[in-house]
Amino acid sequence: MTFENYLQQFEDILNHPENHPTYQDDEYYQYTKMNWTRMGRWLKRFEPNEAFQQFIGTISEPQQWIIITEPWCGDAAHAVPMLAKMAAQNPNITVDIQLRDSAPFLIDSYLTNGGKSIPILVIRNQDGADLAVWGPRPKGCQDLFLSLKEQGKDFSDIKEEIQKWYNTDKGTEIQKEIQALLHK
Repeated sequence: MTFENYLQQFEDILNHPENHPTYQDDEYYQYTKMNWTRMGRWLKRFEPNEAFQQFIGTISEPQQWIIITEPWCGDAAHAVPMLAKMAAQNPNITVDIQLRDSAPFLIDSYLTNGGKSIPILVIRNQDGADLAVWGPRPKGCQDLFLSLKEQGKDFSDIKEEIQKWYNTDKGTEIQKEIQALLHK
């Protein structure tokens, strides 16, 4: 689906959770509500920096950016709007959103340490060959997550620290990582 379709589906989940079995679970629904707010904030505030804009403008061949995600995913609430805004900088880039938990289950080809971690960005060329894969979170954030998990921190504490990391970083690291992947 397009990013716009994803936003529509996200909104439909919030307005009609009874039509979406996963979101009848109040915990998933509450995560999704919070993520809608976070995503909206990034859509308003995040703009790719000048260095990234210059770099992305040099892409002259068509690319498809496939983002595997779900509305309930906290990391996706930060990364997905940033990735969509980064891709929008160049008309040669199209964005396709694939839901992790729905057919065709593309996530099965892009596991992280054997798990279905999201979001995952798959960048393909016009022939459908993978150019790069990124995710589920920027390296600095992933390092923080793994460190807190190793320390045995409570999941709610980990979520709070991850949120702080994204708010402090403001999309800087994700831009550097995508640029480095595509620069190869």
